[in-house]
Amino acid sequence: MHEVALSRQLARIVSRNAAGREVLEVELEVGHLRQVVPEALHFAWSAVRKNTLRGPARLNITEIPAVVCCRVCKATTELREVLDFRCQECSSRDLQIISGEEFRVVSIEVTPLRKE
Repeated sequence: MHEVALSRQLARIVSRNAAGREVLEVELEVGHLRQVVPEALHFAWSAVRKNTLRGPARLNITEIPAVVCCRVCKATTELREVLDFRCQECSSRDLQIISGEEFRVVSIEVTPLRKE
């Protein structure tokens, strides 16, 4: 399950940016081509965050569809569950990936810094 390794790396990034503050929420974008199972990532995150971060550190995942553009006929296609890397218009395999490879931290909500 690579979701555990992803959760550990994500927790390192979040912890470094939180700079000791409580983490309230983490917004993440995950592309379909990354083959991450959101439920498995949530499960792994719930275990990893307890040992790494302060605060509830809720994880919100936005799934980004896999979209390709045909270099032959210029048609744009969203790949569905079965990743068929052929143009739905002309059946060419000469495709450019437009989206779906993302694994991006969009935002980290933390408690405000205390002024002393």
